[in-house]
Amino acid sequence: MPNEAGRRSTTGSRLYPRVTSFRSRRGALTPNQRASWERTWPVIGRDVSNEPLDPDTWFGRSAPLVIEIGCGTGTATAAMATAEPHLNLIGIEVYKPGLAQLVQQIEREQIDNIRLLRGDAVDVLENMVAPESLTGVRVFFPDPWPKARHHKRRLLQAPTFALIASRLRPGGVLHVATDHADYAEHILEVGSAEPLLTGLNDTTGGDSAANRDTAPIGFDRPVTKFEDKGLRAGSAINEFIWGKIDR
Repeated sequence: MPNEAGRRSTTGSRLYPRVTSFRSRRGALTPNQRASWERTWPVIGRDVSNEPLDPDTWFGRSAPLVIEIGCGTGTATAAMATAEPHLNLIGIEVYKPGLAQLVQQIEREQIDNIRLLRGDAVDVLENMVAPESLTGVRVFFPDPWPKARHHKRRLLQAPTFALIASRLRPGGVLHVATDHADYAEHILEVGSAEPLLTGLNDTTGGDSAANRDTAPIGFDRPVTKFEDKGLRAGSAINEFIWGKIDR
C-alpha cells in the first residue's frame, strides 16, 4: 500500500505529512533532554523514511516485534518493554519533546528492547514495515477528534485497520484503548468489519480469559497519570483486542 505523497517528500516536513491522525504540538527540549537525545537517539531512534526496517539488525537480536502507535512520553511504553523483555518494541510518535522524555528514561533505566521512530504511523506502516512481520500493534488513546466535522481525521478508519491487519503475522494482536465513547463505537464498528481480524476480548466478541493465556503479547496495560486522571473524573476505558486470522 504505497504512500506516493510520502515517497515524494524527502524533507523534514515529511514528519507531518497529514493532518488526519494527530495534532502537531510545539515544545523545546530541556538541556538535559537535548544531551540525552544527542547521545542516545542516533542508536535507538530514526525519522520516517522509505528504507525498510531490518529489526533484527537494529535490535541486535531476533525477537517478536510489536509496534506502539502514538507512544507519547513513553510511560506505558517503558513499562511494557520492561515487563516483556522477550519482545522487541518500536514506539512511533511525532512529538519530539515526548520522545525526548522516553529517550531519557530508556537511557536512565538501560532498557534495551525499545527503538523509536519519529513520524506518521501510517507512513511508517506503508513504507517501512514488511507485510506479516508484526506480532502486535498497540494504539492507546488516539486523538478522538470529537467534533463531527473532524471525524475524517481520526487515525482508526477502515483503511488503517486493513493496513495494520496486513502488517500483522497470522496470530498477531491489535490492541486499542480509548476513553472517548463516540470514538469507541466507531472503533468497534470499523474494526469488527475488517475481515482479517477476529475478536479476542469480551468487548470484541471473544473470550478474554481464554485468549489472554495463548496470545503472543500481554493484554494488560500500565495505567498512566493521564489515564488515572480520566478514571478519577469518571471516564470509561474501552479496550478492543483483535487477532489476525490465519487463512
